[in-house]
Amino acid sequence: MKISSIGCVFLLIFISITIVSSSIDLGEVEDEEQFNYEKNGEKGPENWGRLKPEWAMCGKGNMQSPIDLTDKRVLVDHNLGYLRSQYLPSNATIKNRGHDIMLKFEGGNAGSGITINGTEYKLQQIHWHSPSEHTINGKRFILEEHMVHQSKDGRIAVVAFFYKLGRPDFFLLSLERYLMRITDTHEAEEFVGMIHPRTFDFESRHYYRYLGSLTTPPCSENVTWTISKEMRTVSLKQLILLRVTVHDQSNTNARPLQRKNQRPVTLYKPTWHINHLKSPT
Repeated sequence: MKISSIGCVFLLIFISITIVSSSIDLGEVEDEEQFNYEKNGEKGPENWGRLKPEWAMCGKGNMQSPIDLTDKRVLVDHNLGYLRSQYLPSNATIKNRGHDIMLKFEGGNAGSGITINGTEYKLQQIHWHSPSEHTINGKRFILEEHMVHQSKDGRIAVVAFFYKLGRPDFFLLSLERYLMRITDTHEAEEFVGMIHPRTFDFESRHYYRYLGSLTTPPCSENVTWTISKEMRTVSLKQLILLRVTVHDQSNTNARPLQRKNQRPVTLYKPTWHINHLKSPT
């Protein structure tokens, strides 16, 4: 797929405006025709809860995602500890789902993946939203990555990362040739093969934690969200490859912000960071 310079300019303008304006079943819908992101549209986010009985939670749930992460209202916790991934090499397939690009790991990524509150979660898939779904103090970013994990008893934990325009992302760089083959074709799939975890391993030292939901139908709740505060970078070319998957008129695949409904949001900061801030210069 060739990307014209004019197309790049128009996408960059859109991004700037948006930022300012603010085979294990995870339950996510695979078919883009069942819902879309068109504001006030028949199948848009405002109506997801009415489209199917099993999607009712999208309209009536009290723990829906995404939300705005407001630093003034978070509960700072210095005892949660770093969140580290522990993945092993695994085969993966990349798919254009119409509403996003998804990288799915065969049988769930081997290894413990991540551990939260003593529960191990294995990585099932990774997908991307542009612009970001969550915001920090009302600020929206150009891209948000969701790493979706599942425990043996079916609980879901999502680890999210924000991106700004800059240097190419190394992990996406390794996927570019596959993205170029599927980015304009709905339901296209490419077998990527063995992926080494060094391309997407992480260690998050500053992050938010709260209970929410899937951000696509059926909007299932009691999802443990961990959202890193450490910013990543992505190139404009990589952003375009992820963005052109949206096949409706909404120009976005980000669900609007949802009500917090008094849910607690925790911000983890290591104690060394606090001590450093207090030390004399």
